[in-house]
Formats: sequence, structure tokens, C-alpha cells
Amino acid sequence: MNYRKIAFELATNRDKIDVKRPSNKISDFYAQNVFTLETMQNYLSKEAYKSVLSSINEGTKIDTSIADQVASAMKAWAIEKGATHHTHWFQPLTGATAEKHDTFFNPISESRGIESFSGSQLVQGEPDGSSFPSGGLRDTHEARGYTAWDPSSPAFIMEVGIQGKTLCIPTIFISYNGASMGYKAPLLKSIQFLQNAALPVVQYFDRNAKKVMPTLGWEQEYFLVDEAMFYARPDLVACGRTLLGRKPAKGQQLDDHYFGSIPERVYAFMLELETEALKLGIPISTRHNEVAPGQYEFAPVYDEVNRAVDQNTLLMDLMERVSRRHKLRVLLHEKPFAEFNGSGKHNNFSMATDTGTNLLQPGSTPRKNLMFLTFFVNVIQAVNNNADLVRAAIASTGNDHRLGGHEAPPAIISIFIGSALTKVLREVEKQVKNEKLDDEERLEIKLHIHNMIPEILMDNTDRNRTSPFAFTGNKFEIRAVGSSANCAFPMTVLNSIVANQLTEFRKEVNKLIETNNEKKEGAILKVLRKYIKSSKRILFEGDNYSEEWVKEAEKRKLSNVKSTPEALDFLITKNARKVFTEGNIFSEAELEARYEVLQESYQKKIQIEARILGEMVVNQITPACINYMNKLSDNILKLSEIGIDENYMIKQKHLLNLVAERINKANTLVEEMILARKDCNKIENVAACAKAYRSTVFPYLAKIRELVDKLELIVDDELWTLPKYRELLFLK
Repeated sequence: MNYRKIAFELATNRDKIDVKRPSNKISDFYAQNVFTLETMQNYLSKEAYKSVLSSINEGTKIDTSIADQVASAMKAWAIEKGATHHTHWFQPLTGATAEKHDTFFNPISESRGIESFSGSQLVQGEPDGSSFPSGGLRDTHEARGYTAWDPSSPAFIMEVGIQGKTLCIPTIFISYNGASMGYKAPLLKSIQFLQNAALPVVQYFDRNAKKVMPTLGWEQEYFLVDEAMFYARPDLVACGRTLLGRKPAKGQQLDDHYFGSIPERVYAFMLELETEALKLGIPISTRHNEVAPGQYEFAPVYDEVNRAVDQNTLLMDLMERVSRRHKLRVLLHEKPFAEFNGSGKHNNFSMATDTGTNLLQPGSTPRKNLMFLTFFVNVIQAVNNNADLVRAAIASTGNDHRLGGHEAPPAIISIFIGSALTKVLREVEKQVKNEKLDDEERLEIKLHIHNMIPEILMDNTDRNRTSPFAFTGNKFEIRAVGSSANCAFPMTVLNSIVANQLTEFRKEVNKLIETNNEKKEGAILKVLRKYIKSSKRILFEGDNYSEEWVKEAEKRKLSNVKSTPEALDFLITKNARKVFTEGNIFSEAELEARYEVLQESYQKKIQIEARILGEMVVNQITPACINYMNKLSDNILKLSEIGIDENYMIKQKHLLNLVAERINKANTLVEEMILARKDCNKIENVAACAKAYRSTVFPYLAKIRELVDKLELIVDDELWTLPKYRELLFLK
């Protein structure tokens, strides 16, 4: 049975799906399934509402009586919305979300029952922790784990079908001994670390500010393929990417997909996904075709980083669910198709105060511009001092295929700031005199670049799409994050290194003020000049893909680590331990555990890819080639019987020998790959095993693919059972 033919027939004869929104005005249904502060205020007493606000804004603890009130309010709201169950929604180290549903209903007699939900159920849950990755934080026989309510991220109702509605409560996930086993707890700690470090620096300039919040605007790239085509490809089902497949004659070389008209089936999917996302308070604002055929993007309005991370994680779950209803499948792998653009998830990072100031937005006065320069330069210095840690934060099996390609930044971490700001930093660095500054007028004289900075608009300099870390007018865009990643980890790292840097900056400024009797502005400028000089190595304005940059980066002593197992080693360096432990982000044990989990994840994913590839070669490619060789052999025999020209016979025999040679070699490589896997599996150390898989098993994937892709070109199209790129990518 040729599943490719069946899949193609199904894919090209799909019924049209009409999608209707609840209203033509998004504002009519936006966040209707979210327990927002406004909704909460309608259900809670003033005392309870103030207590929750205090917890969100100041981190104060919610006592039992208030928790009971909040739980009762959530239950009443959720039941009015049609929910019958509740769950603690958390983000373990699997890379997916997790949930265990419990009903509101409790029987009180043989014939009667009530709906109930207590404060203790709201505040704490107890999922089985034994089956989640822990990196040795708990023994196999220790099953207890806890989820704890995060009041700063609003509860929401997840709708599945018409009747399935569940109240979802965002939570952290910890082990029995309190160690973090998820993504959210470290992120929340890093946010607090950054708030504590940034606020005293903000107050050099704005005494009215009481809070600093890191913000995130993510951009989610993804591919869509027809569901039937998806299931006809074992590699897509098991690995999320094609392990085989020859580039079609027409790919993306005409640049005709980017920003093109959205195919009707895709548009219907986007419309329903946007509707569901908007109902959940995810402010989707942009949708468009991306560069590669079959590739698309969503982007929202930015938000406080914790909520933004939850929204992106929730959106990825929604994408999977909604795509199935449209007989489509979403591919979030960073490189699902060889020789086509891969998918990233650009993380746009900034910091904002509770007084409404974006700390990475140039100001209109010398003092505001000095504040902008302070945070701008400190972010640069943070990345300069911790470039390897940033590299580790974006490391993943999928991203290894994408980084350094013509659509993604390389593995070398550098920062692009544009020619205008490069000139600004040069001007600041040139001012070396230790003049005393005591008022706004003298500050303007000293800061000669003041008149230049307000002209720095978001589009005043060209974008550098090859840069992994680029300033784009009022934020830094981390372009190197992979599309399947949980934003929490790279943002945890970024928050932590910036907080660590701001802490050091404040110490240096205060020391100059206290010991040298310098004015505040003069001390700030002096430290900034020092950072500008020391961080020059991380700044690069040119083509990050060029060989010249690779050589130049080596001279600057910038790392160029191209594989995940080696990049993850940066997580357990002395510098990384210092950053994370001093900020109380990870304990030593938690950091080691995170390192082990990520190394094991890499090893297992390569192991799965190797197994699937071996099965495909043996079970699908080899039979197709044998059938084709039989056809060629029969043809040669028949031609010889009727006395066809010998030269033509030679060509047919050559083709037969070519197919036989390649398929035999492919099967030999599969056997060698299996032996290499067995050798790697004997290695007990997790990191060493992952590195062995990278060095000995991983190369076989490319070698086998090269042979099979050449076979795809010559084997009879009727006999080839795997959907080809030309069928997978051009969805209409």
C-alpha cells in the first residue's frame, strides 16, 4: 500500500472549514476566558482583592482565609463559564505543559453532591513527580512533587470541543524537598533578582519609580503541513523534522512566499487560533507568511515577562489542538526541512518601570538619555561577560540545525546596535576628563551626544538579520532562540546576567561617589566609559555569516560552539554558578540537575532520530528500491530479447547498479549506526553519552540522508512511498 498516494489524495480534497468569531470586534471577546484583575474585583471582597494585588505587586504571602475567598471566586466564575474541572497548569522540564484535572463535584450523600474548591486546592497541588525529568534531584522511588499557585499569572479556562472546559491555574513545579523541577520558579526568581538590582539604578534618575519589570515580546515561527502527509512520514511524527527528503526544483529561491497572500486553509486555521488565543488574553497582533513555503509567524503585543512566557507556552499548545481540527499539523521544530529556512522565536527584551518608562527607550532630556545609556550599556556588558551562558540558553537539538544557516544567526554570540548608537558610544568613550557635574545644564554640556540620541528612532538604522542579539530601537531582540523553546529559560538567563551586571554597576558607581567624592552623573559616566571600552569585542555590525567574522571572533576570544552538548557545558562553569547562586536562581544541585536533564534530552532525541531513520531505510526505502530494481531487471531482459542497441542497455544496467550500490551502502551505514548507538549506550555519564552521540551517531544521519536523497531522484516516482518536499510544503 502506497501511503503517499493516499495522503496526497486526502490532502488535495479537504472540505473547506468556515470559522466564525464570537464578534466582529475583538474587544467584545478579548480575555473572556481569563480570570483577570477586573473579573477578580467583581467576585472578591475589597480586602481579598487588595491582598491578591499586594501578592502580585510586592510578593506578599496570601493567608489561608484570603486563599479560600479567591478559590471560591474562581470556582463561581469558572462554573458560570461552563467549567466542570480544575487543574494546576505547570511547565516541567519535558518542554511541554502538564496538567492533572480534578472535578469541582464532591458527593455528600448517596444522591446529592456539591461543587467545591478550597484555598488549599488552589494554593497547592500534588502531581506525581516520579515520571518527570529531575536530573537526580529525587530518587526513582520518590514520587511526591508539588505545584504551587503563581498569582502573578492569571487563571484561565481552556476549552476543548464544545463541552470540555477546565479552569487552569498557572503554577510552579517543585520536588518534595523544594527544588525546582520546572521552568517557572527560576524565571520568577530571576524577575525578582532583576527588579531588586535595577530599581536602585533607576532611582539614580527617577525617585518616583517603585518597581522595574522585565518585558518580553515573542515572535513565533512555525510550519504547517497536511495531517495525512504528516502521518505518512514517520520522521515527522516521531521527530518533528524530515530526516530524508530531496530539495524540490522550486523551493524558496523566488522569494514569492514571504508576506504573500495567505492560503485559504491556513487563513482559516489562523483565524480560529487567533480567536482562541484572544479569548485567553493572548494579544496576537501580527500574522503573515514567512520566507520558506509552508512557514508562517504569529506575534503579540509585548507583556511582563512571566505572563508573556505563559502566553507563548499556552499558544504552542493551542496551535497543536487547533491545527488538528483543520486536518493540519504544526511543526515547531527549528529545521523541519533541509535546505529551507528554519524557524526561530525572537525574544524582544526590555525593562519598564511602574511610572511608565521603557528603560531602553531614548529620552528627551540629558538625564533621561543618561538613564537610557546606563541600561543600554549594562545589557551589552552583561552579554559581553556572559556570552557563553547566553549560548547555552539557546542550545537545543533542533537549534543545532538552524544556527549558522542563511536564515538564522550563528553560534557566535555578538551584539548589533547600529551605526548611530555605535557613534554615540564612541562619543561617550572619548570624554575622558574627570569633570564635576552638578546640574542639568552641565550634564548637557558633558553629554555632548544628547542632541543625537532623540533622533534614534526604531527604524533609524537597518536591521541586521544575521545578528543573534540586536538592538532594534527600544528593545534588544534575541534572534537565536529556537521556535520550539520555552522562552522561560533564555529569559531566566538574560534576567540573571543583567541583574548581576546592574548590581556590579551600582557598587562601582557608589564607590566612586563615596570614596572619590564624585557627583552621581560623573560617576555613572565614568563607569559607563569603562564598560564601553571593555565590551567592544561583543559588538559587530557586519555579516555574521561570513568567514571573515569567524576569524575575527576568534581573535576577540568569542566562543564558536556549534553543538548542544558542548554548549551546555557553559551552564556549569564557575561564572555560571556564581551568577545563578548569588541571584538565588538555582542552587548548585538544581543547576547540575538542569544540566543533566538537558544533556539527556539531547541524547534521547538523537537516539530516536537514529532509530526512526534506520526503520525508514529498512522498511520503506529499501523495498521501494528493490521494486524499482526488479522493474529495471525485467526491462533489461525484455530489451535484450528483442535486440535493443547495446549502448542503451549499458545505461539501463548502470542505473540498476547505481541503485543497488546506494541502497546497499545506506543499509551498511544503518548497521554501523546501530553499533555506534550500542557503544554510546554503554556510557554511564549522561553528558559524556550525549557528546558521544553527537560525535559518533549524529554524523550517520547526514551520510545516510545524502544517499537516500540521491535515490529519491532516480527511483520511480510511483514506487516512492514517502511524501516528497514538493507535496509537503506547498499547502493550498
